[in-house]
Amino acid sequence: MKVYKTNEIKNIALLGSKGSGKTTLAESMLYECGVIKRRGTVDAKTTVSDYFPVEKEYGYSVFSTVFYAEFNNKKLNVIDCPGADDFVGNAITALSVTDTGVIVINGQYGVEVGTQNIYRTATSLNKPIIFALNQLDGEKADFENVVEQMREIFGPKITLIQYPIETGAGFNSIIDVLLMKKLTWGPDGGTPTVEEIPADQMDRAKELHHTLVEAAAENDEGLMEKFFETERLTEDELRLGIRKGLIDRSILPVFCVSAAKDMGVRRMMEFLGNVVPFVDDMPAPVNTEGEIVKPDPNGPLSIFMFKTTIEPHIGEVNYFKVMSGTLKAGADLDNVTRGSKERLAQIFCVCGQIKTQVETLEAGDIGATVKLKDVRTGNTLNQKGLDWEFDFIKYPAPKYQRAVRPVTESDAEKLNAILTRMHEEDPTWQIEQSKELKQTILSGQGEFHLRTLKWRVENNDKLPIIFEEPRIPYRETITKAARADYRHKKQSGGAGQFGEVHLIIEPYTDGMPAPDSFKFGNQEFKMSVRDTQEIPLAWGGKLVVCNCIVGGAIDARFIPAIVKGLMDRMEQGPLTGSYARDVRVCIYDGKMHPVDSNEISFRLAGRNAFSEAFRSANPKVLEPVYDVEVFVPADVMGDVMSDLQGRRAIIMGMASENGFEKISAKVPLKEMSSYSTALSSITGGRSSFTMKFASYELVPGDVQEKLLKDYAEKAEADE
Repeated sequence: MKVYKTNEIKNIALLGSKGSGKTTLAESMLYECGVIKRRGTVDAKTTVSDYFPVEKEYGYSVFSTVFYAEFNNKKLNVIDCPGADDFVGNAITALSVTDTGVIVINGQYGVEVGTQNIYRTATSLNKPIIFALNQLDGEKADFENVVEQMREIFGPKITLIQYPIETGAGFNSIIDVLLMKKLTWGPDGGTPTVEEIPADQMDRAKELHHTLVEAAAENDEGLMEKFFETERLTEDELRLGIRKGLIDRSILPVFCVSAAKDMGVRRMMEFLGNVVPFVDDMPAPVNTEGEIVKPDPNGPLSIFMFKTTIEPHIGEVNYFKVMSGTLKAGADLDNVTRGSKERLAQIFCVCGQIKTQVETLEAGDIGATVKLKDVRTGNTLNQKGLDWEFDFIKYPAPKYQRAVRPVTESDAEKLNAILTRMHEEDPTWQIEQSKELKQTILSGQGEFHLRTLKWRVENNDKLPIIFEEPRIPYRETITKAARADYRHKKQSGGAGQFGEVHLIIEPYTDGMPAPDSFKFGNQEFKMSVRDTQEIPLAWGGKLVVCNCIVGGAIDARFIPAIVKGLMDRMEQGPLTGSYARDVRVCIYDGKMHPVDSNEISFRLAGRNAFSEAFRSANPKVLEPVYDVEVFVPADVMGDVMSDLQGRRAIIMGMASENGFEKISAKVPLKEMSSYSTALSSITGGRSSFTMKFASYELVPGDVQEKLLKDYAEKAEADE
């Protein structure tokens, strides 16, 4: 395999909703380039993409697949991404390391929510986009309606490169307004017959060609001048103008294909090879120090590890992009992220599970290596003395959680190792050992996402696991002031234990003035603050402790022990055992014994006094509430609204956005447990949502009653 120069390399992400036909399109692309001799099918489980066992089992893509194609003396690195919204992390990774996105749209269903989500991600990353209308041979295909829908959603930048003469079963020819030719395929697709445009199509073809020429000319002053003079551009000038339009996203070209019949695929690949930007045409990325790093093959060597897989008979495979310099097999590099050293003994160009060993990869190219010692997804490896680091892939917050445990408790350590490894393969699988909830919490993008992980653990690693509802991280607080005292006294021969603490607690908010006095019944308690400790809590909120002791009732050396006792109860609230927050404690009196007083005595006295006061301070349970945005088609908006209101949601607003309705709401986390599954069921999978932590809010009275009852029953059962 020849060494491709930076200016001969194009990196492309293949994107689209589930069922749009990306995997089939990838197969036809590889066939057209001669990489494979026979096209596989998804049904037969013989495609280059979707080669992992879980993908063959479920019949849909779970991981992105890297492949390359040598076409017209160019190297096209393509990353075929899963379409399901649950696996969006793969698409984000692919778009972050490639330069152009090809979004495949099912011509029978048009623009779906997943299409919009991918487009939104590409827009946020400023990536050029090309649309491929696929499955135009489907019986429900409606080209004109889909294009109209695209223009409504994506705007006037939609630019037709081709249009079909007929859709449905009769689809076999298109008018290419860039070439100004008619392309016709036989039943087996492949190479088309190129003909002149029929007279009955000429007016429309000329009109669309003129629109294309005008759109291309707008991106270059010289081309614009020529267009004004002649209203014509040469083919090379058109390519230049379209390339510039792609880079600044002023043109969104549309192609017509039937991937299953290999119609239109070669023509689209010619466009990818001849027109879309090369690696060095695109804005250069920046490192973590904000320095621009150009893909210079003569620059210092730096590579970024963007993907990890575990493959049968190979083990860990690390995929990378050469950010700068020229990588040669056997290179010794420093892992600046982890502070270790690595030797890349072998480097490969990859086509699914087929790996072709190469000796050299230049800046901008994508490759893989194996048998590294200490490399993780997201690491940067550099030549000696170079401290560049890259961190440009940003993943969405998780939307679905389950607690996970092995069927056999002794397998807990083994499960943790498996989950850690799987997080490397897909960073949107997140694992947390929650000390608060006493559970291992597995988070992901949806039920499919976590179900896929479960299948892999049980089938690949032969470890049965159980998914459970995760406990909710409630918080406890108080709503009024309360007073309590407690004497801890223990005598059992020899030195005993004695400590007495009097304290007052009240709700705390930032900026409160120092306490002056409190009144309970007819009794007033004056406070003289000698010292204040403000303790920020790891789980949010604060504990503020005021030492108001006068006359030496409690020695200063016992105050830290009392604070430890308070923290014991802040870490395990008296109501439900949840973390407590936002409490101010005034320790104003007490007693000690010259012999029997010690730290443990005052720790226990402080803990119990705090518990008594807390229960008298009109305590409340707080629950986490999330900001939720739901994108739905208009025809199911009422059903989605009703479902949200049944989940105690507060609707904050509604708006139309790019052809879909957006509902903004605040929803308790407790009610979001199975929301992704319910939403998919209500809308037939035509919707999506995002959620982000907003605040802690008081739970309703009936909910609090149930929580207290459940906690009391559990405590009784544990005794």
